[in-house]
Amino acid sequence: MNMGELNRIAKAMVAKGRGILAADESSATIKKRFDVIGVTSTEETRRDYREFMFRSAEGMKHISGVILYDETIRQKAKDGTPLVKLIEQAGAIPGIKVDKGTKPLPFCPGEVVTEGLDGLRERLIEYRELGARFAKWRAVIDIGSGIPSYTCIRVNANLLARYAALCQDVDIVPIVEPEVLMDGDHDVERCEGITEWVLKEVFQELYYQRVTLEGMVLKPNMVIAGKKCAKQAGVEEVAERTVKVLKRCVPSAVPGIAFLSGGQSDEEATAHLNAMNAAHPNLPWPLTFSYGRALQAAPQKAWSGKTENVPAGQKAFAHRAKMNGLAATGAWKKDLEKAA
Repeated sequence: MNMGELNRIAKAMVAKGRGILAADESSATIKKRFDVIGVTSTEETRRDYREFMFRSAEGMKHISGVILYDETIRQKAKDGTPLVKLIEQAGAIPGIKVDKGTKPLPFCPGEVVTEGLDGLRERLIEYRELGARFAKWRAVIDIGSGIPSYTCIRVNANLLARYAALCQDVDIVPIVEPEVLMDGDHDVERCEGITEWVLKEVFQELYYQRVTLEGMVLKPNMVIAGKKCAKQAGVEEVAERTVKVLKRCVPSAVPGIAFLSGGQSDEEATAHLNAMNAAHPNLPWPLTFSYGRALQAAPQKAWSGKTENVPAGQKAFAHRAKMNGLAATGAWKKDLEKAA
């Protein structure tokens, strides 16, 4: 394990004013996104869509790394250039999603466990040869009546840690992503308590699996009320509660934290990240973004599958990337959205 190199890559992934583009939607997920904009999801349309983002010079200025799906890391652009090369040429680091999704957790009704550990070492070695320098594994924790259970949190934390150890063993930086979902009707206090519990368990398991913290990036949820909760927390409250939990749980040895957007709107995800950085400029770790929908919803709509709309799609992507880049330094302002 080359810890110096892993630490260098991890720091580059959370470089000031830049963040990670999560372009790792499965074929099933991107089909749902394409259905909304009236585009048929084929290998070619998926490639064309991702290619125009990776070729957006203005947008990629604010992107430090791109998480890819198995299909995408193997694809070539229309002119024959591997998509991985386009990412590298834009000054970003290619990464890969390696988990295989969730399945019901035995004896834990309403809870899931992430699969994909079998054969992972061999897949990581192949992905490294294809150009990936970091990987991502997502654990999913739902809040509901009587859940999450300790079983669910413990099992998923253990799998995250084992995945992270395998990554570091083959010189790949692991993104550790424990996501507490915002789908329920729980309030912000409940999310805070569960998020703290999950993060404490995750870091305990990382320690037991001998993962070197200096060679990883954390991708957590923000502390936010469930979408169905009648009382939603304001921007400042979300920022304060999230930072409080991170200070309690995340060792300062971690090079950086890149939040998931988790179903927030584009502007909400940007405003929350900005509020954290504006109020807390001297945290032990940089706080940045690793967004999927919050970076891509606008460019998808602008593009709508039409070649002539590629410049509009790139402009929309560049705007969202720039806004989040500013938020990662605490310099975003709401009126910048209106100006666009």
